[in-house]
Amino acid sequence: MKQRIIGIDVARALAVIGMIIVNFKVVFGENGLPWVRAFASVFDGKAAATFVVLAGIALALMTNSAIKNNDQAKLKVARIRIGKRAVFLFILGISYITIWPADILHFYGIYMPITLLLLTRKEHTILISGISIIVVYPILLTFLNYETGWNFDTLDYEGFWTFKGFMRNLFFNGFHPVIPWAAFMLFGYWFGKQDLHNDKFVKKTFWMSTIIFTIIQIVSYLSISILSEGNQDAALELTEILGINPMPPLPIYMFNGISIAFTVISACIIIAKKFENSFIIDALNKTGQLALTFYAAHVIFGMGIIEVIDPSKIGNYSIEFSVIYAIVFSLLCILFAVIWRKHKKMGPLEWIMRKVTD
Repeated sequence: MKQRIIGIDVARALAVIGMIIVNFKVVFGENGLPWVRAFASVFDGKAAATFVVLAGIALALMTNSAIKNNDQAKLKVARIRIGKRAVFLFILGISYITIWPADILHFYGIYMPITLLLLTRKEHTILISGISIIVVYPILLTFLNYETGWNFDTLDYEGFWTFKGFMRNLFFNGFHPVIPWAAFMLFGYWFGKQDLHNDKFVKKTFWMSTIIFTIIQIVSYLSISILSEGNQDAALELTEILGINPMPPLPIYMFNGISIAFTVISACIIIAKKFENSFIIDALNKTGQLALTFYAAHVIFGMGIIEVIDPSKIGNYSIEFSVIYAIVFSLLCILFAVIWRKHKKMGPLEWIMRKVTD
């Protein structure tokens, strides 16, 4: 049995920290120093995309040996476990959506069954399916209004708890809609099926995805600059179509998200392998193993504490406060992970999920 790839847990830790920075900025406030805003905005849409790609990799690592050995009994057990975990994450995400409307976990409840449908398919079928989901999205936009239900000033979604509104939010215009976000998990699943112990493959992935990411950034920036001809209003309109913002998640954003996820994950695999015994890598490795616990904790405790202290000020804090608070909270998460893992094999929420779904 091949040993666990430390770099994947390191990447998971970095993705969670990135999401904490983004989510605290959205909830608490983002007005302030331009360079702090620029730093925080680096993680927009990219940390969450990486988180979903990593979930796809985890599904591959759970099923690779059963598929490779054509062990139908083992594969059936894995399918049932993945199905149960999808239900668990869906319920967990919905349970605190009133505190945190931008939850990603309940979307996992749909991404995972979609990946299950393609579990034993050929690799090119998985990739084509992922690309198809990405490409079909702009076609959907021509028939459906993306802004339906939204108040983008307050980020409130009208009719969320109605069947129609919930389904529209879930599949089409929520924060992480199944179409096209399920593609992140499919690309992650494809990546996890590769030989991630092969340094040559991982390095090649790093360079190729870095080049693709850089090209997308340059093409996006130049096309907006050239086509807007210096007109600020035109630039804003073009940014919605040609920009790399996650809402709406158009193909340029999706491929940008996939390429940065592959860059970060492959870099983490390379670095973690080289510095396996360093304290930082070890601490991040342990943090990544408790990623689900920390994702839930940053909503329930991280946001909850400020909500209790001064609910009226929510949304009006400075970007400096939001980022510093996110970094402090992340450091506390790392410290907790290091201490917790000395005594326990898995995080509190990970343990509950195992108990419920295994």
